[in-house]
Amino acid sequence: MARVTHPSNLELQALSVLWHEGPSTVTTVLESLPDGKDRAYTTVLSVLQSLERKKLVKRTRDGRAHVYEAAFSQDAIVRRASHDFLTNAFGGRLGEAILALLSAGTLTPDEKTNIERELKRHKAMAAKKTAKKAAAKPAKKAAKKAPAKKAAVKKAAPAKKAPAKKAAAKPAKKAAKKAPAKKAAKKAAKSAKKAAKKVAKKTVAKKAAKKAAPAKKAAPAKKAAPAKKAAKSAKKAAPAKKAAKKAAKKAAKKA
Repeated sequence: MARVTHPSNLELQALSVLWHEGPSTVTTVLESLPDGKDRAYTTVLSVLQSLERKKLVKRTRDGRAHVYEAAFSQDAIVRRASHDFLTNAFGGRLGEAILALLSAGTLTPDEKTNIERELKRHKAMAAKKTAKKAAAKPAKKAAKKAPAKKAAVKKAAPAKKAPAKKAAAKPAKKAAKKAPAKKAAKKAAKSAKKAAKKVAKKTVAKKAAKKAAPAKKAAPAKKAAPAKKAAKSAKKAAPAKKAAKKAAKKAAKKA
């Protein structure tokens, strides 16, 4: 309910008539005011018009007469007035206020029954509230501790995991960077070995070729040497042959 303007004492009396009698005319309200004082018709009319401006009553037309009806229940309006009265007059002490109200007049049997029923209901409501508060305290403590534990776990978990991930990631990155360098070094070493082998083979081949060249040149010399000896022996043998021929001719002549 929206906050409403607090009615005055006379306005409360007019509202009390509307709550108990239902929708009423100005005349009915005038005749039923609780304090019983003599008032003019215009006075009650101005009171009801004020309540209408405050939107506490609604006005309808019934023929030539105007009928007024309470816009809010008695509990909704009186609750605030009772709270103000209890605070201002008794400092908020409900027991003193009840005793003061009881001493202000006499109760009918029905009113006593209603009051006893209300007191029992009030007692049951108070017991429920205390039970809820007692049950809510451990729950609140557990609820406060639970977020603290979760927060501690959340804060601790990343602190443990993050360095491990970073520590594992750094060697991996370094290894990833070193891996291509190692491969390149291996390839370079292999190519260097191959080049060295080729150079070694070429040098060996050159040395072998150098050694083989003089041997080939020397070979004809060796062959030429016997030929020279044969020529010399042939030259030496030539006179012998001539001598033999001469001897053969002489022998033939003698024969």
